Amino acid sequence: MESKIAKALGMEFHPVAIIWSNEKPTNALQFKEGKWGCVMWMFANTAKGKTSVFDRSTYGCWGGGVGLGFGNAYLNFPGSIECFYYFLSNGNKNWEQGRKITEQIKPFATKEFVDDFYEGERYLRTPKQVKKFVEQMPIIDVSFEYVILKPLKEVDINKDHPEIIVFPVNPHQLSALIILANYGRETFDNVIIPWAAGCQTIGIFAYKEARSNPPRAVIGLTDISARKNIRKQLGDNLFTFAVSFNMFMEMENYVEESFLQRPTWKTLL
Repeated sequence: MESKIAKALGMEFHPVAIIWSNEKPTNALQFKEGKWGCVMWMFANTAKGKTSVFDRSTYGCWGGGVGLGFGNAYLNFPGSIECFYYFLSNGNKNWEQGRKITEQIKPFATKEFVDDFYEGERYLRTPKQVKKFVEQMPIIDVSFEYVILKPLKEVDINKDHPEIIVFPVNPHQLSALIILANYGRETFDNVIIPWAAGCQTIGIFAYKEARSNPPRAVIGLTDISARKNIRKQLGDNLFTFAVSFNMFMEMENYVEESFLQRPTWKTLL
């Protein structure tokens, strides 16, 4: 499927379709079972034209399992979900069980992960806040075996039935998408920026909006860990803009009559 939006934006990378399926695509990129990896690495590869696939054994990391829609994968975090609460905040050095688990994982984990586990990523101030964050997340367990990331240009909408379309965009393109998301609406708060991991803003937060009335777009890649992980693949200048397939089609229909045909936008191309 070709996108009028992508063409009008002059996108460098492909829009990415997120598809739920019980059929595994052939020749798709996939993490090895039980091995750590960042979902956004796969997203970057798909933005460059390669299909990626995940299941409940190959989602890469705990946050990625949550983000893709494979239930509360934080329950599988080393030590306990409580260790995750300390990991994302002020560090497992601050309680006895966390210090014990730190020693146990040292032979098996990277130095970077051990350091973050012990000292904390410090993205929230306290473990109590992280617990509230997890409780408020739109965690779901999708009723399909696979979550697939596929370049939109290779999608057959009659066969693939995408859930979400994700645009990897620079600041000018992001600005245009925000305008287009509001263009035909009678409300003007149709884009949100939740605080979450990069994979979660293209996954479960977008899934939630897809089931809202009206659905809103979700801006992502404000997660600095994800930005660090993909900078070699996609550079430092991108954000993600995720919409339900229905909202995508709504926006597609406005391209030819909108500001995207006017001189102000064309001067920014």
